[in-house]
Amino acid sequence: MREEAASVSRLIVGDISKQLVRIFFLSERLKAFGKRTNSEPKRVHVVGAGVMGGDIAAWCALRGLTVTLQDMAPDRLAPALKRARQLYQKKLRHPRLIQEAMDRLRPDIAGDGVAKADVVIEAIAENLKAKQGLFQALEPHLKSGALLASNTSSLPLEKLGEGLAHPEQLIGLHFFNPVAKMPLLEVVSSATTDPESAAKGFAFAQAIGRLPLPVKSAPGFLVNRLLMPYMLEAVQLASEGVSFAHIDTVAKSFGMPMGPLALADTVGLDICLSVAEVLAEHLEHPVPITLREMVELGQLGRKTGEGFYHHDKKKVGAPTRRQSLEPPEEEVRDRLILPLLNEAVACLRQEVVKDADLLDAGVVFGTGFAPFRGGPMGYLASQGIETIINRLKELEAKHGARFKPDPGWQHPAFRSQLQELARRER
Repeated sequence: MREEAASVSRLIVGDISKQLVRIFFLSERLKAFGKRTNSEPKRVHVVGAGVMGGDIAAWCALRGLTVTLQDMAPDRLAPALKRARQLYQKKLRHPRLIQEAMDRLRPDIAGDGVAKADVVIEAIAENLKAKQGLFQALEPHLKSGALLASNTSSLPLEKLGEGLAHPEQLIGLHFFNPVAKMPLLEVVSSATTDPESAAKGFAFAQAIGRLPLPVKSAPGFLVNRLLMPYMLEAVQLASEGVSFAHIDTVAKSFGMPMGPLALADTVGLDICLSVAEVLAEHLEHPVPITLREMVELGQLGRKTGEGFYHHDKKKVGAPTRRQSLEPPEEEVRDRLILPLLNEAVACLRQEVVKDADLLDAGVVFGTGFAPFRGGPMGYLASQGIETIINRLKELEAKHGARFKPDPGWQHPAFRSQLQELARRER
């Protein structure tokens, strides 16, 4: 019993405990954003019944909102409703509750629900012109005070709002896949966004049980922008002949919930390529040729049954290529994680989020990034700024400019935030 008491004491005051307690308080900080307004959305209209749009609509109905779901291709509505019923059967179990949820989710081919909705969410394909055209068609039918939102994963609001009479009413509501499991919702604002619209976005997140993260409009916003260099470096390692399983095992050993190649298969390699190409226009992240080749061959991951791994309906199978290289774990880990840290510093420099705490909250709750390490900034503070900078320079000399340390590493404000974070951990 004495040894048990000593062991528990070590756990309570140890670094992992401190990081997990910090992550808990960060979740409370995010919840507080949704409590700062009296706005209570009742009706939601979702345009786009693909996997994301259909699952957003299903989740909103599960949380008690009345939802109309529209799609230009009516044959997409039936699969969306089928997935919704499966979700309700899993979550609610009781037949009466399941039917009540289904009754709140209504297919709406004509789009009649737009005029009644408190929140209208666009969730169509990631095509700028298509989204702009849709917003311009929707705007005249919105009721007074309704929130117009996009589920875009990478396109800036400034471009999406071109052609709108009131672009200040447009915000981003970026959900993560799978919608029913990922707790984060990026609430995206541009320089012209009306603060009241952003507040309605926070209230909507609160109403559907999501954690709202305030994010500035920028390519990729926060989570995708940090995730993409991590995933692209994994593809680059794979293209060099490194074993797929070794890459994913190293990432999971670090604390990631899923390896980056398995994650790419889950998201869809075509989606990864689309986001990577958008970010490549603004950021210095080359797109590996391997990713383009796989998409051209129709190897899109789980959705086609084959990507980096073979897939069936129940589980991930064997790798699609036999590759035997297994570099030291430290080398693979640094090549995966350090580009993510470097991009995190760039996001703080550009004020994509307000501070290091919000950045850690976003990445932990949006990607599952090792909570016991405290998020990217928590991990960085534990390793030391100079240690990470020197390692980035070594990787830059060996592998190229994608590892070049961001100018933000030298900004006094960033260093001050890291010093404060390290002080709190002590």
